[in-house]
Amino acid sequence: MQTRQPVMTVEDLTAFMAREFPQVHDDFRVEEVGAMRVRVRLKVAERHLRPGGTVSGPSMFALADVAVYLATLAMIGPKALAVTTNIAMDFMRKPAAQTDLIAETRLLKLGRTLSVGDALLFSEGLADPVARASMTYAIPPDRAE
Repeated sequence: MQTRQPVMTVEDLTAFMAREFPQVHDDFRVEEVGAMRVRVRLKVAERHLRPGGTVSGPSMFALADVAVYLATLAMIGPKALAVTTNIAMDFMRKPAAQTDLIAETRLLKLGRTLSVGDALLFSEGLADPVARASMTYAIPPDRAE
């Protein structure tokens, strides 16, 4: 079985985020793109923190969502209208105080209409993941783009 290769690069995904999501693109940095996977960093700022100085759950959710979205787009191209249809997220341990989070993301299935992926979230400097998300995205038909 031949491995599918990405059709978008780190630079392509970064430009896409800046163009389509100018309100949040500065929060994230695409660090690596490969076959059915990406690594995305949440550049943690004060607005991402909860009391106690750790990254909030909604910020971790946003990182997982963006990472699986970008992993999907890396493989299918810039289809801005792909949408989340399902997510299950486990928060496993407290992130380190005021440190960036990194999502190691892989697609488990990529079909014509659905993309299923997992994201493991790591707090910079900690070896064990702080959260895990399993997500499904609906891919729009070509005529919708």
